[in-house]
Amino acid sequence: MESPIEGYLARIHREISELKDGKPYSTIPAMANVNPDNFGICLTTVDGYIYEVGDTREEFSIQSISKPFTYGLALEDLGLEKVDEKVDVEPSGDSFNEISLAAGTGRPSNAMINAGALTATSLIKGSGGNTRIKRILNTYSAFAGRQLSIDEEIFTSELEHGHRNRALAYLLRSFNIIEDDPTPVIEDYFRQCSVLVNCLDLSLMAATLANSGRNPMTGKQVMDIVPVERVLSVMTTCGMYDDAGSWISTVGMPGKSGVAGGTISVLPGQVGLAVYSPPLDEHGSSVRGMAASQRLSQDMELHFVRAARVGKSAIRSTYDITAAPSGIRRDDEAMDILRDHGHRARVVELNGDLLFAGTESMVRELSTLDDDVELVILDLRRVDEVADVSLRLLAEVRENLLAEDRELVLIDAEGTLAEAFRDVDRAVPTFDTRTAAVEWCENRLIQTYGSELNLPSRVDITQCPALSPLSDEDIKKLADRMEDRSYDDGDVIRRIGQSFGGVFFILSGGVTTSVVGPTGDRVKLTTLSAGMTFGELALGSDDRQETTVKASGKVSVKVLTAQAIAKLESEDIRLALELWKALTRDAYTRVDLYLRETAVRIRD
Repeated sequence: MESPIEGYLARIHREISELKDGKPYSTIPAMANVNPDNFGICLTTVDGYIYEVGDTREEFSIQSISKPFTYGLALEDLGLEKVDEKVDVEPSGDSFNEISLAAGTGRPSNAMINAGALTATSLIKGSGGNTRIKRILNTYSAFAGRQLSIDEEIFTSELEHGHRNRALAYLLRSFNIIEDDPTPVIEDYFRQCSVLVNCLDLSLMAATLANSGRNPMTGKQVMDIVPVERVLSVMTTCGMYDDAGSWISTVGMPGKSGVAGGTISVLPGQVGLAVYSPPLDEHGSSVRGMAASQRLSQDMELHFVRAARVGKSAIRSTYDITAAPSGIRRDDEAMDILRDHGHRARVVELNGDLLFAGTESMVRELSTLDDDVELVILDLRRVDEVADVSLRLLAEVRENLLAEDRELVLIDAEGTLAEAFRDVDRAVPTFDTRTAAVEWCENRLIQTYGSELNLPSRVDITQCPALSPLSDEDIKKLADRMEDRSYDDGDVIRRIGQSFGGVFFILSGGVTTSVVGPTGDRVKLTTLSAGMTFGELALGSDDRQETTVKASGKVSVKVLTAQAIAKLESEDIRLALELWKALTRDAYTRVDLYLRETAVRIRD
C-alpha cells in the first residue's frame, strides 16, 4: 500500500515544479549550464527511513551547505572557546559574501557567511597522515554514509573566478584571524565547496545532525553532541543569511542553502530534509527549495514550536491476534479458522505523542503490512498528544486500506482520533478495549472464512461444545435436570466470591466476565456467546467465583445447579463422571487461556 507521506511528497513535487522563478547561479562558469528543471525532495528520519521524489540522485556541488559541517569539525578539534576566539555566533543580516567583520578585531560574525567559513576552514589541520581537505572530505562522507568526491572542473572554475573570497581571506590574514598563508586555505575552501553530493546525501547529512551526530544508516557517531548543538544553533540564526528571519518564522528549522541549488533543514530528534533545485532567489537560495521547505513545515507541522519534543517511534509493539485472542470460547471449526487466518488481523500498539516522527513511524508500519493482512487494529490507549498532521495522514491511510478491501479498527476509549473520521462515509469500528476489538475481528474472519454455523445467535443445548463428548441420550438426561433462566442487558449473573452456583449453558445472547484490576478499575476478560458455558471454573477455586459475569444484551441460559449436580452424583454416577470428564476437557484449554489473558490484560 502506498504511504500517504510518499503520496504527499509526490503531490507537492508536482505542484512546486510549476514554479519557474529564479535563475541558476552563473558566477562560476562550470555551474552555469545546469538543467533548471532538476528538482528533488528527500526526507530521512532519525531511524534511517528515506522518502524521496524527483531528481534525488542528480549530483551537484555542495557549495555553502559545506559550512556547517566544516564548522562542526573545527569545533570538535579545538572546542568552543578556541573557535569562538576566531569566529563569532551572531547573525550578520548580510548576504553570504559580505565583509561582516568586527571593528578592530576582524572577527567574522558567524561561520555561515563566507568570511566565517574561510576562518573555519583555516582552523582545520592535517592529522593522522590526512591533509586538511582529506579530513574535511572524510567528515562529509561520514555524514552522507558514502565516499564523496571533489569535482575538479568546478574547483578550477572556483579558483579562477573566486576573487572576492580570495580578498576576504587576505583581509582575515591582516587581522591574524587566518594565522598563516591564506592561499592553501582559499584552495581548500574552494575544494570543500566543490564536493559532489545529491539530494539523498544531503538528507542523510541533515538527518545525522538531527540524530545528535549519529548517522542513522551506518550507526557511526560522526560528531559529538556539543559541536552538533552549536552548529544547529548557528544554522538557526545565521544559516540563511539576510533571509534568516523569514526562514525561521516560516520553516522553523535550522537550515542552510547553497548556490548550486541545495537546501537542507534539520528537525532535531526527528528528520533531515533536503531539496535540490538550481534556480535561485535574490538571497542565493533555491526558489523551489524555499517553497518546498515552507510547505513541508506547514503541512507536516515540522516547525520547532510545534515539534519541540524529541521524536521517537510511536510503535510500542505489533502482533497478530493469535498472540492475544479475545478469550471467547469457539467450537472446534471456528478455532481452526482462527488458527489458519488469525494472521490476517494485526494489532499495532502506539504510545507517546503522535507528532511528525511518531506519525511517520505509524504510517510506515501501516503502509508496509503484508498483503494478506485484512484487518488492522490500531491501539491508541497509550497515546498522549495527537497533532493535526496525524489526523490527516491517518484518514488517508484508512482510505488507502479501504481501497484494498482492508479495514481499520480502533481501540480508542478516549476518542483520541474521532476528529479524523468525523465525515467519513463508512464508520470506523471503534472499541474501548482490545478484547472487544479482537473479538470483532475474530468474528469477521470466521464469517469470511467459515460458515454461518460458526457464529450462531441461538443454540440448542445439544449444540453446546462442552457437551460434545456425550451421547445424545446423556445430553437429554442432563437437560431434564437443568433450569431455564433469562437475564436482561446489564444484569449481574454471578459475582466474584460467590460460592459455586452450577454450570451455565448459554443458549442465546452473550455475557462478559471481568475482574478488578490493580488500580481498582474493572478489567474485562472475556465475552461468551451462544453455545458457551461458565461457572464450572469455580470448582477449581475453592468453590468460589473468580470473576463477575454480566449479561450483554438479553441472555437465555440453561443451568445445571449445584443442587442438581449433587443429586446427579448420588443417582447416576456414570453420567456424573461423563459430565465432569467433558467439562474438564473443555475447561483445561480455557483455564490456560484465562491465565495467560488475565496476566496480559491486567498488565495493559
